[in-house]
Amino acid sequence: MRIGLTGGASSTDRIVRQAQRAEADGFTSLWYASTVAGDPLAALAVAGRETTSIELGTAVLQTYPCHPLLQANRAAAVAEAMGRPGFTLGLGPSHEALVRDVYGLSYERPGRNTEEYLQIVTALMRGEEVDFRGHDWSTRSAGRMAPIAHPVPVLLSAMSPRLLRVAGQHADGTVLWMASAKVIESRIHPAIAAAAAEAGRPSPRIVAGLPVAVHDNADDARDAVAATATMYSGMPNYQRILDEGGAVTPADVAVFGSAESVRAQLQSLIDAGATDIWAAIFPVGPDPFASIRRTTAVLAELTSS
Repeated sequence: MRIGLTGGASSTDRIVRQAQRAEADGFTSLWYASTVAGDPLAALAVAGRETTSIELGTAVLQTYPCHPLLQANRAAAVAEAMGRPGFTLGLGPSHEALVRDVYGLSYERPGRNTEEYLQIVTALMRGEEVDFRGHDWSTRSAGRMAPIAHPVPVLLSAMSPRLLRVAGQHADGTVLWMASAKVIESRIHPAIAAAAAEAGRPSPRIVAGLPVAVHDNADDARDAVAATATMYSGMPNYQRILDEGGAVTPADVAVFGSAESVRAQLQSLIDAGATDIWAAIFPVGPDPFASIRRTTAVLAELTSS
């Protein structure tokens, strides 16, 4: 089972140590939010130099505030700095409240905006010269794109029908958050797989991200999820994906329970079509560090089983 963890710490040194530990424990990947260390790419590049095989990916960088040519050059710089394959560029349009209220940008037509963005970025990451004039994005990349030292897969945060089509046609897959096995099986996997097949592209990756804890007391676990993830239920994109899976709150889709129960729930995600698990470990109970260690140990066993 391919299992990755949430990446991030309070300093670059700690981010490096976390990556080294995760690699030694057999985890396949670490996923960094856009806010890690102010901008995750610098620390991620350093961590990549200090590890040998673990995948380090963004989940996700916002598209709206960064021109696709600049984004592609940033990704190329990380790949060169790491000195090895293993960087994955996860992108997404984020949310209207952030783009409009924080960045002061228009969030009109996010589907069209993201499709144009992905067309440009993925072509650049393939080493192509791009001359693109769209409604929202335009690029003339001749002489302005850095060489790409190692392949950089691109994943799109995609849950809507349009963005799943875009992910299948142009990206290497999708990175999800809060999508249950039911939603992955009924809609996400069929849609992205069909789009990739129609475009003549390889079978896409589906990285399923959910909160995870090994803890026998369900009430305690639900309370812990509520304390850390309730904000997501107030975001329209996530509320729609929760509703579609028959859930009301993030606690309804979180993975928790005994070691065997957690194993079975993660396997259900794989059976539904996910290729990778992104386990966002959350602490439960009076000793948060012991809780995290317990969950980490169980997940490490699953990666080698």
